[in-house]
Amino acid sequence: MTIAIAKLSDPTVRALVTAINDNDRAAFHALLTEGATMSDDGSDRDLEQWIDKEIFSSRGHMEVQTESDGGRALIANFRNETWGEMRTAWRFTVENGRISRFETGQA
Repeated sequence: MTIAIAKLSDPTVRALVTAINDNDRAAFHALLTEGATMSDDGSDRDLEQWIDKEIFSSRGHMEVQTESDGGRALIANFRNETWGEMRTAWRFTVENGRISRFETGQA
């Protein structure tokens, strides 16, 4: 079962998922703090390179299955044109309405 984006609990995470699904790089960046960081499968990655490759140049898309931690932890089916679809976990650190870190990986 998929959770409609509009029903996601955390407004910042909801906006980020919307930006991903709309392939809206500017909206995505507007939601990040200066110096935001991320990791993929437990390894820190260069945020700009990662989001370009995994989200924007490959048309990434999230279908959220579950949320916890007030909407800051998601399980989602994530797909892009490079890897196809996979079940992924996402955890977001939100500070003052912006994301300072996110961690993702296979779930």
